[in-house]
Amino acid sequence: MKILLDECLDRRLARDFLGHEVDHVRAIGWASLDDGELIRRAAARYDAFITVDRGIAFQQDLTRFRLAIFILRSRRITRAALAPLIPEVLNVLPNAARGTVTWIGLR
Repeated sequence: MKILLDECLDRRLARDFLGHEVDHVRAIGWASLDDGELIRRAAARYDAFITVDRGIAFQQDLTRFRLAIFILRSRRITRAALAPLIPEVLNVLPNAARGTVTWIGLR
């Protein structure tokens, strides 16, 4: 699957998605885009978008896009804090419905 990591995530998290093609928002030059434009572009090129931005679930009508959104929830957004959540993402990724948000981590 093709996965896009949001700019607020450590680029090194891409290494944890073995078997998937992973890009980072900054690496492809999309860091300055607003959330709506970012999601629109991501939906055209990627299967999944991963972020820690909880607001994105409420600010955008994600049902319009053919993109699975994963929001990682942790007390901190460091690589060390988020890396333990990646196995859960990988577990649900193959069956994640497009146009929906999957929350991973703290409840």
